[in-house]
Amino acid sequence: MTTIKNFEDLNAWQKARELAGYVYSLTRKEKFSRDFRLHNQIQEAAGSVTHNIAEGFESGYDPEFARFLKMARRSAGEVQSELYLALDVDYITQEELKRAYELSIDAKKLINGMISYLNKK
Repeated sequence: MTTIKNFEDLNAWQKARELAGYVYSLTRKEKFSRDFRLHNQIQEAAGSVTHNIAEGFESGYDPEFARFLKMARRSAGEVQSELYLALDVDYITQEELKRAYELSIDAKKLINGMISYLNKK
């Protein structure tokens, strides 16, 4: 197995970055951007996925990394919930929800795989 030297090389971080970028693009829409609370909350949650993966990796300690990965997974779940709210108030379309939700599912799968790997070490 290849040793990962930088958090940017982690597939989970890359997918979480893609999710965050897409969420940020959705929140730039005029109606969405006027709802400061939801706008800020979903942006913070999306960013938190990448931030927690990076912070945990940089700890250099597997149990701590696993703990931060679990926080990243929770943040991805928060994004999913907030996406439904954005759909319900017509800030995003069903298609936009589907794409963002799929990105969050993919990120969570990669995060879960890393947690399982770390727990088996």
